[in-house]
Amino acid sequence: MLDAKSRYEQERQSIKSMREESIMEAAKKLFVRKGFDKTTMQEIADEVPLGIATIFRYFPKKEKLIVAIASAIIASQSEVFRSVSEINGNCMEKLSYLFDLFISFHQEEHRENIQLIEAFDSWAYLPHEQADLLEEYHAIFESNKLLFQTLIEQGHEDGSIRNDISVDDTLMTMINVFGSFAKKVSMSYNLVIFKDNAGTFGQLQVLKTVFLDYLRPPGNT
Repeated sequence: MLDAKSRYEQERQSIKSMREESIMEAAKKLFVRKGFDKTTMQEIADEVPLGIATIFRYFPKKEKLIVAIASAIIASQSEVFRSVSEINGNCMEKLSYLFDLFISFHQEEHRENIQLIEAFDSWAYLPHEQADLLEEYHAIFESNKLLFQTLIEQGHEDGSIRNDISVDDTLMTMINVFGSFAKKVSMSYNLVIFKDNAGTFGQLQVLKTVFLDYLRPPGNT
């Protein structure tokens, strides 16, 4: 049983976590709706709602907010990917399942996350002096990269993946291709002509097939 001091600290941390989540959720909605540059910290405070001083106490810079939100999104996906890597099956079976999960992250119900990552990428690619802010995001990315490398190594051992490919080149190609597609999906949400986006799922399935066929050893279908 927790003593009074420990119980107080637990409650304080719980309140802190809930406030951080509410601030991040409000900021995500505004970044998606108005864009990162056009959103002010005061607007985020009004959206929560909380006092502006409280917002700055949790997130001293708006840039910290968008990095925290983007990191939370890919971290949640990483947990799902990691659970897949631990299931029974060969590498090709796990990769097929991972692609299906990745495709599911690009469906309509994840629209805000897609658009937030697009806003984050637009900011992150700009030259600025805040590289230290990206350390958390980069750490999660490297963790995902290591997970993929481990899967490929398993594929080399179980014979389900060809052994003459560059892991880094393959991973970056997959990220760039799916990332470009996600950007198109994000942009299409704002165009009336693309409101019926039924073809998105089929196109992502094509990309999945192309990559899995590339990874299979010659003669292995």
